[in-house]
This record gives sequence, structure tokens and C-alpha cells, in this order.
Amino acid sequence: MPAFIARPVLMVLTALLLAAAPLGPALAEGFTPLRDKAAFVALIENKNLKRLGITLRVLPGGAITGKALGQKVRGAWQWRDGYFCRDLYWGNENLGANCQEVSVRGRTLRFQSDRGTGDYADLSLD
Repeated sequence: MPAFIARPVLMVLTALLLAAAPLGPALAEGFTPLRDKAAFVALIENKNLKRLGITLRVLPGGAITGKALGQKVRGAWQWRDGYFCRDLYWGNENLGANCQEVSVRGRTLRFQSDRGTGDYADLSLD
């Protein structure tokens, strides 16, 4: 894949499951951090997470499935110390492990990489 396509795709998927901003602006934008696994599961159960070109399912049992820009997405997740920790593959490319802070505003979930200090991706619940 050409670098000019691969880099934006990896940024979006790495932020997820898949624009940098610290937690302060997230709160200012009306996002509320989720720290409880049960609250997270209640939001994502039987829902798709969508963003332009990306549709994902984060299953309560720990699997991640979906498609992003024409490639299969698969992975696994667990809730650890108040963070969404995932291992993710996009096609055959291993995007690696990352623990992310999850915040919610209405029907939008924000996944912010590196325990809330890195890049983020906003996905809508559908």
C-alpha cells in the first residue's frame, strides 16, 4: 500500500481500535471518560462502531471484527485498570497492542491511544 494511504489508515486504526488531543480538551468537548467495563459493554453490545470507511464490532467476549478501507480488521480486547486494551490486525498487518482511554459523548465513543495521551479516533455507535 502506498505510504500516503497507509499512514492515515494506520493512525485511525491505531487510535482505536481505530488528531491528537489530551484529556482536558476531550472533557471540554463534552466527552466523559468510561472507567467501568460493564458500562463500556452496555454501550457497545449489539452495535457497530462506525467512521468514514470503517465499521467495527467490539464483542463483549473479547473479539474485534470488521472492515476498514476494504481490509478485514480482527483482534482481541480486554478491560485492564480502567482502559480498553487491544491487539489489532488490519488485513495482514499487525498494528500491535495498545491500551486506550474510552470516553463517551451521546452516541460517539472516543478511543484515545496510550492510556489517553496519544492520538484519538471518534466512532459512532450504530
